Amino acid sequence: MATETHESRSCGRGEAFMRQAMAAHGSAVYLVALAQTRCEADAQDVAQDVFLRLLTSTSVFTSDEHLRAWLLRVTVNRCRELHRALWRRRVDALDEQAELRLPSPSAGTEDAALAELRADPVWQALRRLPAKLRVVALLHYVEEYDTAQIARIVGSPPATVRTRLHRARKQMRQILEPEGDAS
Repeated sequence: MATETHESRSCGRGEAFMRQAMAAHGSAVYLVALAQTRCEADAQDVAQDVFLRLLTSTSVFTSDEHLRAWLLRVTVNRCRELHRALWRRRVDALDEQAELRLPSPSAGTEDAALAELRADPVWQALRRLPAKLRVVALLHYVEEYDTAQIARIVGSPPATVRTRLHRARKQMRQILEPEGDAS
């Protein structure tokens, strides 16, 4: 079986390519964005931006895994851009004081899945981690990337990724295990 190459023949990508990419990798892009932004609306915006960038990108992907890594790298970078914006810092301070939940315009299975995810204690602990630890933990434990792959996605040396994973595990353990528990 030959490896399929995803190519861009013009300034944009075809509809079939985009549908396949969104179906195969949309969930991972959204989950990374949600973990980084901690806001469903921002995560949706980031995911949309990522796929718009894919639509106009001239990058050639040698495999589906190469495409996935590119999408996650763009997601991480887009989340960084979002947090660097000056207005974003002001909005974050308000969001942390009062988490306002607006009803979703389309209630359905996605809302139920998000509600279940929000209620999960591991997800809650993951959300409390600093962004640099949160992204490596998510990529390692949810997306099952090894440290070398994560290093390429987040633009850090593998040793830094290993250190961040160690710190993420330690902090999550502290969050999930109350001090009085002696199990």
